[in-house]
Amino acid sequence: MTFFGNMQNEIYLTGIGGARPELPMTAAGLEARALEELSTEAYAYIAGSASTERTAAANLDAFTRRALVPRMLRGTGSPDARDLSVDILGTRLAAPVLTAPIGVLGLVRERGEAIVGEVTAELGIGSVLSTAASSTIEDVGAVSGDNWWYQLYWPADDELAQSLVQRAAKAGAKAIVVTVDTPGMGWRPRDLELGHLPFLRAQGIANYLSDPVFRSRLATPPEESPEAMQIAVLTWVSLFGNHALRPSDIAKINEWTGLPVLVKGIVHEDDARAVVDEGADGVVVSNHGGRQVDGAIAALDALGPVAAAVGDRATVLLDSGIRCGADVLIALALGADAVLYGRPWAYGLGLAGADGVRHALRILLADLDVTMGLAGLSSVAEVDSSVLRAVGR
Repeated sequence: MTFFGNMQNEIYLTGIGGARPELPMTAAGLEARALEELSTEAYAYIAGSASTERTAAANLDAFTRRALVPRMLRGTGSPDARDLSVDILGTRLAAPVLTAPIGVLGLVRERGEAIVGEVTAELGIGSVLSTAASSTIEDVGAVSGDNWWYQLYWPADDELAQSLVQRAAKAGAKAIVVTVDTPGMGWRPRDLELGHLPFLRAQGIANYLSDPVFRSRLATPPEESPEAMQIAVLTWVSLFGNHALRPSDIAKINEWTGLPVLVKGIVHEDDARAVVDEGADGVVVSNHGGRQVDGAIAALDALGPVAAAVGDRATVLLDSGIRCGADVLIALALGADAVLYGRPWAYGLGLAGADGVRHALRILLADLDVTMGLAGLSSVAEVDSSVLRAVGR
């Protein structure tokens, strides 16, 4: 077992000699530092959400309406009395956490996706590689260990979708996560005010430019000239997103690969039932971090009904709004088997590369470890609705 909570002992012991952490110790602190230090375009792309950003705010607020009820005298205070490990669809994780798929990490750090894969493999948690990556599937897979999944933005070309999925399987991905809430881009004022969409600058399309099916759609290899690259970008534009996708299409991935399939972007229990009926092994309850539909239901508010609808026959994960260890426990208590964790580690990546990613993930994992013990819980398996209460605003 990994005792993530020991991070606080490391900090206090080195603090005796005057050392202090170089990076903030909270998700909010990392965001504030990133606002100061990242480029305006990079910060806006990571932080920005749809329209008034009410959905992003609702994701955070939803956690304040639930409270943990700690139990005492359980003998869980010692680190070696706690076990955070889980098995999710055959992927063994040291804690119920995976990094959420965030695209275009090259905006903040060269080899961004590969760095995240390296750090999560080191920590023993999971990672989900975005289709919209700045590094190729193969390059990231080579350094990501055994705990990474591949997220598919299903293009308007099934042959290309099949190629991407099969490349991921060959590169070592342990599951395919189909994101269904992004058939097109949400209305994102922060990016619009800057006139900045990185994909139009050929950023975040490495998996397309390296794909044999995509390249077969081009008359000239994109690397031959700026004009050829522009045509490749416009071809990407014509293929990104798939408004025709339906639950029955999930079965195609089961034909293309034997990997488990999860569907991300589900917030209604009927949609969860539909994709599970068509062969999905799991669903990720998510509103894309608030980046797609303004005024939408908070992901956490959708979690309970979705888990009740399909949790007895499918794996359920939560994405959107996780910021601390207590958030992870609340999500597990409401029916999630694990969570996806997004923006804070992306800020860490921009601030300090691998050290920043490691720091952002370790503070979440340490907080989770310590909070679980103080709440009287010795393992993730013990977390259920009995540890939770609804509270007023």
